[in-house]
Amino acid sequence: MPSSETMATLPADVALHARPAGNFVREAARFGAEIFVAANGKRANAKSILEVLSLGALGGTELVIVASGDDAAEAADRLAGLVASLA
Repeated sequence: MPSSETMATLPADVALHARPAGNFVREAARFGAEIFVAANGKRANAKSILEVLSLGALGGTELVIVASGDDAAEAADRLAGLVASLA
């Protein structure tokens, strides 16, 4: 099964709270791949708003996005781009 891992850093002034986390989860849900995001020593299912919120990721936090499945590379790249564009 194809897999992909990429890193993304939250913009300094953006925490992964309700609105940005909701955008992230909605984008992740568009893909068939299994996707996880890690930060602060925690790992979350990228398609679960509660798990993503539980990461407690503040502005400037580095996220590791890991995807596996047929569209893994596209999913990881798209999510990393979304993180970089959050405002």
